[in-house]
Amino acid sequence: MKLIEEVTLFQTKKDIFSFLFTAFSIFIFSISYQYYKYTELTKFDSQLVNAVVLKQYTKTKLTKKGKIKTYQVLKLKSDDGFTFYTTAKKKLQNLQNKNIQLEIWAGKITFYKYLRNFFAFSKILQIYDKPTLMSDATAFISSQHQDANMSNLYQALFLAKPLNPQLQKTFSNLGISHLIAISGFHLGVLSAILFFLIKYPYKFLQNRYFPYRSYTRDTFIIIALILFSYLLFLDFPPSLLRAYAMLVIGYILYARGIKIISMQTLLITVVLLLALFPKLIFSIGFWLSVSGVFYIFLFLIHFKHYSKVKQFILLPFWVYLMMLPYSLSIFGNFSLYHPLSILWTTLFTLFYPLEMFLHLISHGSLLDGLVQKLVEVNLNAVNHTTAFSYLIIEVLLSFIAIFSRRFLYVLLLYTFLIFIYSIYNVA
Repeated sequence: MKLIEEVTLFQTKKDIFSFLFTAFSIFIFSISYQYYKYTELTKFDSQLVNAVVLKQYTKTKLTKKGKIKTYQVLKLKSDDGFTFYTTAKKKLQNLQNKNIQLEIWAGKITFYKYLRNFFAFSKILQIYDKPTLMSDATAFISSQHQDANMSNLYQALFLAKPLNPQLQKTFSNLGISHLIAISGFHLGVLSAILFFLIKYPYKFLQNRYFPYRSYTRDTFIIIALILFSYLLFLDFPPSLLRAYAMLVIGYILYARGIKIISMQTLLITVVLLLALFPKLIFSIGFWLSVSGVFYIFLFLIHFKHYSKVKQFILLPFWVYLMMLPYSLSIFGNFSLYHPLSILWTTLFTLFYPLEMFLHLISHGSLLDGLVQKLVEVNLNAVNHTTAFSYLIIEVLLSFIAIFSRRFLYVLLLYTFLIFIYSIYNVA
C-alpha cells in the first residue's frame, strides 16, 4: 500500500505553458548556434575540416558514356559535430575509424541539408596515425576475432560503430537490428549491472562511514556519472542520449513523488532533447527509440493491473507487434525468422553482459562459432515494404489508444493483421 500518492508533473495549464516556453527558448538558442556554425562552414567556397571516418564502402555507377565507375564513399563526423558524406578514389586505403583532415567544398549546401547528413566534394589532405582512446578500443576488440564480421559486430555492439551492409541486412531480416544498434535497451542492461556491482560495496561503506547519506541518491549519481562518461566516449548516439535523458528525468521525478510511467515523462524528455539538440529531429534512430518507449508505456499504463510475471511475458510480444510496421516501412525486410526476435531479445539480456565480460578479459571470441551460425542462416527473406500510409494509420491509432482502451485493442488487431500479411508474403 502506497503511503504517498504519485502526482503528475503538470497540474495546471500554467505549468504546461511555462515548460513549453522554457523549451522553446532553449530551442531558439540551440538552433541559432547551429546556424552560426553553418555560416562559418559555408562562409568560403572551401573549408578545412578535421573529421573521423565513420564508414567507408565501395560503390559503382553507370556514367553518361555507358561506362562503369567504381569509387569509395566515406561517411564522416567532423570535430564540430556535423556529419557528411564524400567520395574518393577506389584505391583509397581503409580509413575507417581514423582521423583525417580534408578540404571540403560545402559553400552551396542549405541550412536544412546541414542539419541533416549532407554531401560535399572533398580532398584528403592528411591522415592522422596518432592513436586515440576510441581507436585503441576498436583495435582491442578486433584483436580478439579472426573473422571480420565478428569484429564489426562487437564494435557496433560496444562502440556504436556502423555495421557493414551485409551484416546490417542479415540482422534486419532476423528482426534484431535494435539489439545490435546500441540504444536504451543496452543502457538499461548496463544500469542493472552497475547497480548490482555498486550496491553491496556502497552499503558496506555507508554502514561503516556515512550512514547519514542517501543510498538511493548516491547510487544513482555514481551510475549516472559512469553512463555519462560512456556516452561521452561514444559521442552521444541519439537513441542512447534519449535513454540517458529519460533515466535522469525519471529519477528526478521519482525523487519528488511524481509519476514516472506516463506519457508526460516521455513528452518532457523528447521536447527537452529536441530543444537542446535540434538535429535529432532528422534522426531515424532517435524516433525509433522514442516509439519503442512509447509502446512500452502504453502497455504498462493500460495493463498495470496485470501481475509482474504476466507483464514480463506479454511485453516482448506487444513491443514486437507494435514496432513491426515501423520496421517494414523503414527497412523493408522480413523473414520467417523475424518473429524469433522476441526470443533473441530475451536471451540478449544474458548475452550482452556475458560478451562484455569476455571482451574485458580478452576472450571475446569464445562464442563466435554460435554467433556465426546465426549470421549464416539461410533466411529466405523477402523485400516486403509496407506503404508509409499504413504506418501513419498506426501512429494515429496509437495516440487515440492513450485515452481509449477500445482503440488499444483496435491497434493490437491492426498490427496483428500486418504480421499475418507479412508471414503470408514470405511463406
